[in-house]
Amino acid sequence: MFVLLHGIGVTHRYFAKLHLELSRGKQAPGAVVYSFDLPGFGDTPRPGRQVSVGEYAAFVAAVLAEAGVQSCVVVGHSMGTQFAVELALQEPDLVSGVVLMGPVVDPSRRSATWHALALTRDSLLCEAPTTNAVVFTDYFRTGLRWYFTQLPVMLGFPLETRIRGVQQPVLVLRGGRDPIARRPWCEYLAAEAPHGTFAEVPARGHVVQDTAPSAVAHAIARWAETTADGLRGSLPG
Repeated sequence: MFVLLHGIGVTHRYFAKLHLELSRGKQAPGAVVYSFDLPGFGDTPRPGRQVSVGEYAAFVAAVLAEAGVQSCVVVGHSMGTQFAVELALQEPDLVSGVVLMGPVVDPSRRSATWHALALTRDSLLCEAPTTNAVVFTDYFRTGLRWYFTQLPVMLGFPLETRIRGVQQPVLVLRGGRDPIARRPWCEYLAAEAPHGTFAEVPARGHVVQDTAPSAVAHAIARWAETTADGLRGSLPG
């Protein structure tokens, strides 16, 4: 079972292709996949205050408990990687593995200005027009107020230290051209995780799950199969 957690400003919509690949594709036939919008994003009600990463993780845990989920691989993208790590720490019996796609925030690039420039570069040079259409439509639906309410939460979260407590297998995955989750940062995270693995999809940007869903599903499925055998290593790109 896979649970897909979106990043800041967006919704589950940019997971649609990966959702289908994981649930009906050849990589993980018959897998159950959950993707949903977190509070404040898309058309969901806006909370009356800033929400911490830990509170979002607790919300996800409550949703999964209500759905009767007892074990899952949690897949986060961008800020969703922060939620995924916190969920793994809060609910170790629930989370069997963690996938971090395009993880944020690199502590050497912990500024809103840098992220704005990297996001602009990614949108202009690395993403397909259809991908940008989904992402920026979601930004519009979420609104600037909630985006900027949650931006300090994202920028301040110490993923590089929190990941050290995750005892489940961790896959850190990036697009080969991602200017936001750069390769040295992703390799560092994989090394800091007690049971970490690094993988890369060549020639793709930050929203790699939308531009290369089959390759991403394949990488996740291979890693899940390997970790099921208790192995650790580095997957080729």
